[in-house]
Amino acid sequence: MDVEQLGHEITDRLMPQAAPAPGWWILLALAVALAAVVLPPLWRPARLAVTIVHELGHAIIGIMLGRRFTGFVVSADMSGHAVTVGPRRGLGRVASTWAGYPAPAIVGAVLVQISLHGWARTALFAALVVLVLSLVFTRSLHTLAAVLGTAAGVGALWWWGSPALAALLTLAAGVFLLLGAWRHLGAVMTGGGRSEDPAQLAQLTPVPAWGWLLSFALVLGACSWWVVATLAPAVL
Repeated sequence: MDVEQLGHEITDRLMPQAAPAPGWWILLALAVALAAVVLPPLWRPARLAVTIVHELGHAIIGIMLGRRFTGFVVSADMSGHAVTVGPRRGLGRVASTWAGYPAPAIVGAVLVQISLHGWARTALFAALVVLVLSLVFTRSLHTLAAVLGTAAGVGALWWWGSPALAALLTLAAGVFLLLGAWRHLGAVMTGGGRSEDPAQLAQLTPVPAWGWLLSFALVLGACSWWVVATLAPAVL
């Protein structure tokens, strides 16, 4: 393959294409996402994606508000920790701390819209770029392996997957991230400790931890409504 042909191949995979017509592939994507969240053997490795998006949510909002992102860690139990450097209090610290739990739901809802409008492979490339750039900020071998493995899977789907397969798996990933965000929120509501984001936010502001949990639930609820409103006509 010469350089010109390679350029055409890359351009073809970056441009939006017609999404598959609504049909069985949507139901299949929903079934895959639900199984990955409900079945423990699938959830344990798959929740890694939710954790990575959660930590990158902290990082991206922190950077947007002037904080410096120094790295993140994904532990063997699939929990994570991101570090941004800046003032110990203030809007930037509060917003970056808050952004983790809503991030998977927001990204998931956007992926659902993308998959239904022909932008799946474009979104896969964008995700691949973010993952590759984030490799610089990994702070453990486990984190490096987790992000590298995720990037390899996304890259393989982007390059070798057909537009129909890319749309199906992007939709499944979007629904999975949304459902996974609810599962993560349920876990912190029932067993969150002082190191968890709601407790940290309660220390940084006058708002108690339950108030921050409510804010997470409201964002997740809005994302869920958007996804249901989009998918219901396509399914029915």
